[in-house]
Amino acid sequence: MGFEEELFHELATSTWDKRSRMQQEMVKGAKGEPFAVQELYRKGPLTPSQLAASMKTTTGRVSALLSALEKKGQITRESDPDDRRVVHVDLTEAGRERAEKQRDDMRDAVCWIFSQMGERRAREFVELSKEFTTYMTLCMPGKPRPTPEEVAKAFSENTQEVA
Repeated sequence: MGFEEELFHELATSTWDKRSRMQQEMVKGAKGEPFAVQELYRKGPLTPSQLAASMKTTTGRVSALLSALEKKGQITRESDPDDRRVVHVDLTEAGRERAEKQRDDMRDAVCWIFSQMGERRAREFVELSKEFTTYMTLCMPGKPRPTPEEVAKAFSENTQEVA
C-alpha cells in the first residue's frame, strides 16, 4: 500500500467516518433552514427553483422550508411585477439577523480552532485545504482523471480569484 492509500484510509476514518459535532451541524444545516438563510444572505433574492438547485433538493422540499421560514418572519415571497408566475424570495430583517448570527457563530468557532493550531499550522492548513478542494473539483469518482492542462487551468483560475 502506497502513502496515497494509507492517507486515504486515515482521512476517511478521521474525517468522514467520525464526523465532529461541528461537521454534523454543518451537514444538517446544509439541508435546511440554515443553508437557505445563508444562500439568500449571500446572493440576495432568489426564486424557489434557484434555491432548490443550490440545495440540490426538490422544489417541494424548498416550498415546505420556505413556509417554515415565512411563519418565523425570516423571509418574504413576492411576485415578479413583470411575470406574476415568478416568485422572489428574500430575507426580512429577522432573516438577515439570523444569517449574521450563524456566520458569527461559525467564524468564532473556526477562529478558536485556528488559535489552538497556531498561526503557522493554521495558514498551512488553509493553503492545503484550498489545494485539496481544487483537486476535488476536478476529480470525480468513476470519471477520467483530469489532464495536466486541466489541472494547470484550475490552479491558475484559483490564483486569479484570490488576486
